[in-house]
Amino acid sequence: MKSYIVVGLGRFGSEAAKRLCELGCEVLALDCNSELVQQISAEVTQAVVADARDKEVLKALGASEFDCAIVAIGDSLGDSVLATMNLKELGIGYVVCKAHDEVHRQVLLKLGADRVVIPEQEQANRLARNLSSRNVLDYIELSDDYGIIEVPAPASWVGKSLKDLNVRAKMGVNIIAVKHGKAINVAPGADYEILPGDIMVILGGTDALNAVQKL
Repeated sequence: MKSYIVVGLGRFGSEAAKRLCELGCEVLALDCNSELVQQISAEVTQAVVADARDKEVLKALGASEFDCAIVAIGDSLGDSVLATMNLKELGIGYVVCKAHDEVHRQVLLKLGADRVVIPEQEQANRLARNLSSRNVLDYIELSDDYGIIEVPAPASWVGKSLKDLNVRAKMGVNIIAVKHGKAINVAPGADYEILPGDIMVILGGTDALNAVQKL
């Protein structure tokens, strides 16, 4: 079971904490606001009123034992910087931070944050891509030039095996899963034959994914 510590229980932090707990993870949720802590206490493993700007408080809570930390203090640069520095100094292997703009993001990256998200920007990018490409069912941006898309199997792929298509060599993408109805085939084998109605989950660079969408 993976363990997460979530710092900051605004909308973003609380939703992340609850979702991780629903997925079977151990979640410690922290905030200075006792009302926010009380609201989420029944939906996570543990919720504590605590100040992540104080490294000794985090140490006492055993923060260093967690696999990942999410710093969801997006509105205050100073607070998120202190929390991020404390968590990295305590040795947490992977720290994800929320930022409110690009300057905030760059500061957190320079401090050692492993990933920094700007939720509004990422949601807008996903919406724009989905609207501009009618056949794209979902898009997840992994970096500025890399992502994952879900698309209906192109007509030219139906009836062919993944070995026949050889999209990794020909297009520079990887088919990481295939959905058919409620069934999900993760890491399908080379002999898998694509069926009408299949949804392809494809990982690749932006240009390669754009090429797939045009098939």
